[in-house]
Amino acid sequence: MESVFEIIAEPNRRAILSLLVSSQQSVGEIERQLRMSQPTVSKHLRVLREAGFVESMVDRQRRLYRLKPRPFQEVDAWLEQFRRFWSDHVDALERHLDRMEQLTPAKGKTRRRRRGRNRQRDQGGAK
Repeated sequence: MESVFEIIAEPNRRAILSLLVSSQQSVGEIERQLRMSQPTVSKHLRVLREAGFVESMVDRQRRLYRLKPRPFQEVDAWLEQFRRFWSDHVDALERHLDRMEQLTPAKGKTRRRRRGRNRQRDQGGAK
């Protein structure tokens, strides 16, 4: 069995997952939107289904596919450690730029847009 990351690394599978974010789709709808052959779509959907990323249900004479949240929650939990890493670095860069801005003469400078919590603070929210 492929790892979760090997499964989502494949571009066609990512394209299929991106389509299914907005709504459930049939194989035919996926074929048309992604301009892939039916065997290719079916092959990728089988891999995604076996890995738990999608599930299918029968609606009259067609099979509809939709996302299952659990594998994405697992990927999200794993990525959390890296979000904190990048967030700390981006916050440090922002502090550095603020210090540089204070040292630079105000010559037609434009105000930078603030990230998350600093934007809240500047708008009178909590620190």
